[in-house]
Amino acid sequence: MAKLDRAVLVLNASYEAINVCSAKRALRLVLLGHAKPEEQSGVEIHTSQLTIPIPSVIRLLGYVKMPRQNRSVSRKGILLRDGSCCQYCGTKLPNKDLTLDHVLPRCQGGESTWTNLVASCFKCNNKKAHRTPQQAGMVLLKQPRQLTIHSKHRLLATDEKTWQNYLF
Repeated sequence: MAKLDRAVLVLNASYEAINVCSAKRALRLVLLGHAKPEEQSGVEIHTSQLTIPIPSVIRLLGYVKMPRQNRSVSRKGILLRDGSCCQYCGTKLPNKDLTLDHVLPRCQGGESTWTNLVASCFKCNNKKAHRTPQQAGMVLLKQPRQLTIHSKHRLLATDEKTWQNYLF
């Protein structure tokens, strides 16, 4: 991964996590005086006259009003939340080899919501068919829940220990 392609956590002036951007964008915000580095990544960029540390967390100096919105349900979001792992058998698979399963089947009134969709391998999805997990004699590894902005950033930050202080 190139140094400037690293992920950087962006905090609002109130220290609330609001976004993730590239190190290139983060450095631009810092150099223009719109943001302040809060945590350093330990990686540096060297020029002929300067050594510039790349931040892992930046905080905007001006408060940005963020609308509170529910994240729309998406295949990508469900697979991210479930860690690309079948929620019935626990097998970790490439995203292309996973399906989305309705815990309460649509034929029984189930909707396509965060709390009713889980990642499932083809074998488990076919075994469960148009039944609930209880009816099929299957158990969910964990209850599905909505992916919030904080949980999304936490999932993306698996290698960034410095982010953990800012995510709830």
